[in-house]
Parts: sequence; C-alpha cells; structure tokens
Amino acid sequence: MQQSKALAILKSGRNVFLTGSAGAGKTYVLNQYIKYLKQHGIAVATTASTGIAATHMNGQTIHSWAGIGIKDYVSDRYLASLRDKKYFRDKMDKVKVLIIDEISMLHRNQLDAVDYVLKFFKQNDEPFGGIQVIFSGDFFQLPPIGEEWEESRDKFCFMSDAWVQSKVHICYLTEQYRQTNNELNGILNEIRSGVISDRTIQLLESRIEYFPDEIDSQTRLYTHNLDVDRINKGQLYNIDSTTKVFEAKVAGNPALVEVLKKSVLAEENLELKIGAKVMFVRNNFDVGFVNGTLGHVTGYTDKDEPIIKSLDGEFYIAKPETWAIEDEGGKALASFTQVPLRLAWAITIHKSQGMTLDSAFIDLSKAFEKGQGYVALSRLRDLNSLTLHGLNQTALEIDALAMKADRRFQELSNMIDDKLDEKELQDSWASFIRYSGGTLDKKQIAKNIEKNKNSDKVKKKSTVEITLEYVKEGLSLEEIAEKRGLTSSAIVDHISKIKEIEPDLDYTQYKPSDKIIDMVRLAYSEIEFEENKVLKPIYDYLNGEISYEDIKKALLFID
Repeated sequence: MQQSKALAILKSGRNVFLTGSAGAGKTYVLNQYIKYLKQHGIAVATTASTGIAATHMNGQTIHSWAGIGIKDYVSDRYLASLRDKKYFRDKMDKVKVLIIDEISMLHRNQLDAVDYVLKFFKQNDEPFGGIQVIFSGDFFQLPPIGEEWEESRDKFCFMSDAWVQSKVHICYLTEQYRQTNNELNGILNEIRSGVISDRTIQLLESRIEYFPDEIDSQTRLYTHNLDVDRINKGQLYNIDSTTKVFEAKVAGNPALVEVLKKSVLAEENLELKIGAKVMFVRNNFDVGFVNGTLGHVTGYTDKDEPIIKSLDGEFYIAKPETWAIEDEGGKALASFTQVPLRLAWAITIHKSQGMTLDSAFIDLSKAFEKGQGYVALSRLRDLNSLTLHGLNQTALEIDALAMKADRRFQELSNMIDDKLDEKELQDSWASFIRYSGGTLDKKQIAKNIEKNKNSDKVKKKSTVEITLEYVKEGLSLEEIAEKRGLTSSAIVDHISKIKEIEPDLDYTQYKPSDKIIDMVRLAYSEIEFEENKVLKPIYDYLNGEISYEDIKKALLFID
C-alpha cells in the first residue's frame, strides 16, 4: 500500500494497524496524520511501547499515558483512584485518537488493560471507549517480554481481545526509504520471507571479522547480557583513572523492590570512570537527554554527580532519578533511586530496537531468539556499515507465528487497498472531524496551523538559542547552568558561539580576572596550535595553573 492511501484511511477515522518492513516510512505517515489532527483541533495521544520509540514520536510510553505502569491488569478500584486525579480525568475525557508505536513490543495483556482503561473513563463499551486507535510497528521485531512459559500466541498483542474487537484495518506499506534498493534490503526481505539464498549467506559471511582492528567508534550489539557486561567491564578496566561506585537506594516492600530491580535499566551498583562510554536509561525532556542518549563521562560535580558529554557535544549532569511502584492512591510501595546511566561500549540487541545506527559491530554467533538477527541488521542503512563477529542459523530465522501473521497482514492490506478508493475516502474525512469535536472552519484551521508552526519553532530552538535567552536576561553562568541542567563549562561554549552572533551584548559578568586573561593571551601568542587543538596546549603551557573553563572564558575576551 502506498503512503497516500494509508493516510487517507487514517483520516477516515478507521482503526488502523500501520505496518511494513524497517524503513518503509511508518513514522513519516504517523507524523503527517498527527499534523493533520492538530490542524483540525482533534486531541491525539502519541505513545509507544518503549521509551526510545516514544521519543522518536515526541510522545510518552503507553504504560505511562494509560496509567498501567508495569501492570498487565487494572482493577476498578485502581481506576477509581485515577479518576480522582483531575489531570488524568481531563486527559482521558479529551482524547479522541490514540497512537501506539512499536506495537510489537506491547504484551497482549497490556493492550487489553489499555482497552479497559479507556472503556472505564469514556463510559463506553465500544473497543477502546469508542475512540480511533492506531497501532504501528512490525511483528518481525523482537516480541514482548513475558513469562518463561509463554509462547508467542500468549504474548503478541494481535492475539488479544482488544485487537480483535477493534477490527483494525491493515495498512501494509510497501515503499522502502531507509535501506533503498541495496544488498542489505535484499537480505532483510529474504529473512522476512523465510527463504535464505546462498548469495545472502555469502554476503553476510563477507562481513565477518573475528579480530577487527578498530571497532571503538562502532556500537557493539550482542545477544546476551553476559557478553555486554564482559565487554563493558573490560573496557572500563582499561581506563587508567579512579573508579567511582554509585549504589542504588531502595525502599519499600522487598518483593516489589526485586520487581523494580529487574525492570529498571539502571544498574544496582554502577561503576564509572572519567572517559567511560555510557547511555542514559531515563527520559528527561526538560534537560534534553532521553532513554538511549549516548556519551562519555567527563567529570563530576561538587555533589559527585557524573557530567556526561553526549555524542553531539552537549554536556549533561546525570542526577539521581527515582523509579517507583505505587498503590491505587499514588503512594510509593517500593522505590529504586539511582544515577540513570549504564555502561554503553556494548548493548543488547533487545535494547537497540528502535535505533538507527550509522555503523555497528554485531555478534550473532549466539543468537537464541528468532528475530534477533533481523532486528540487529535492520538498525543499519547498508551492508558496508556492518561488521559481524559471527552468525548462526537462529539469527536468520523469524518467529513462525509472526511470519504467518505477516502474510495474512499483507493479504488483508491488499484486500483493503482494492476495496477502498482514495477519492471516496475523502468524503468521510469531514464527518470524522465533526465526530471527534474538531473544526472545519478554514479560519480556525489557519490559526491552528500558525499556532502549531510557532509551537514547532519553540520545540526546534537550538540549545545555544535557549542559553541566549538567559544571557539576555542577565543571568549568571551558575544560574544558567542550573536552569539548563548543564555544566558551566558547556554554557561557556554556548556563550562563545553566541558572541559570534550577538557581539554587542554585555558579556562583562562572564569575564575572568585581568591576570587570567593576560596569562592566556601570552600563551595564545606563544603557541603554534595543531588543528582543532587549542585548550590543551594552553593548559599545558600554563602548567595547569588555570582551569579549562577559565581558559575558555578568557578566550572570549581575546581578539
């Protein structure tokens, strides 16, 4: 199905499962529909089954949005307590469209729980309380985490009562955008079909390097936590600096504390060194990092909080975060407080789901779950960016139920594609807008478009532009750093860029002493700098008497 037909079906108000291979443009279609809904004033909830996927959609996890947390069952008593919370009650009252991205990782019991929550708050026994639901994803990705005894049919959400009763229309996208028409795309299509050619085996084996010379710049993906921990601990050991240990603080019911320990990605005892490669395991949209943000430890604050420089050059302070299990009244029954980081030289394939990687070192020699190979390989754009450490038969296999379901999804999508005419679908758009409480008034739509444009501009402000506003307000370096949740050194970097754009602003309060400026000026005039290396030569020339931050501040005032 073409993207335009899928979008037309979405606009008609039908419940939809939007699917297709990795890179088929599912997120693009969803974003186009979200934009359309906002233009017409229709309240839409944008969610996903995982934190990383939710950030791609500028949304939140479905577990958080629906108030189910880690539960796969919700009681009327619990929902009554949620109804006492005005913000939750208002949210449920307003929502007319619910989007759940990466639906493949949502357990069938949890989808049934979301369905029950909406029926309760909407006081409507129609599926999902009568609102439009849109599921997006690909069941060739890894299945939901379940109990050891559970089989695929016990976990996949398309087997749930809620899915069946909602009568979703299947929109199977057939265009390809991530892997274009290259060798990797052909490999992925063969894995999806279940028929692997000798050519594919040869191509994959040509990417195997058992002892590669350089993989430091590549993300390493492994099937087992044991290998991930071995690589991460080995890399940490090789760093010649002092180890700091961060111990999690736990409280509450011991059994529930154990549940938290298993479900939280942060480690109970986290060992860090300056230079360690790390990954954030919690979203903090206000500060700017998300679950999956990669970086390196560059130092610690006065409170011993790790300072992280992300891959895009931003500095963040990793302050402790708390995970909790609450009762019906919102009281914490168990809590787990820890710095939201984990070592990230290596990560499991499971945690890579939803990422797009420029290059990767992948070990599929111990693949134990069908779909692991497909998930790992589909993180990449082309075969040249892949280094394989090994490969086994399981890595090239797909879950039998997922394959059977996918074939049926394709058949149903083709039937829907033939049955529904794109132009005729347009006749139903207006009635769905009215049903959802939206507007067809052209003036109001124009206002909404302008409002959304302004909102997008605010969202798209660069980190430097945000700092610029605080500089114009006359805030001190420390005040800006505190408000941004960044280091003062990072703010000085911002100010150096701002000074190029706004040279006439008053930067006096960021000026170090005349003595420091004179010393840095002398060093600057005496040194022949290597390309892109300015601070360290000055620091070394001055025998470490002046900090890097003061050197950067001094350079702001040296022509």
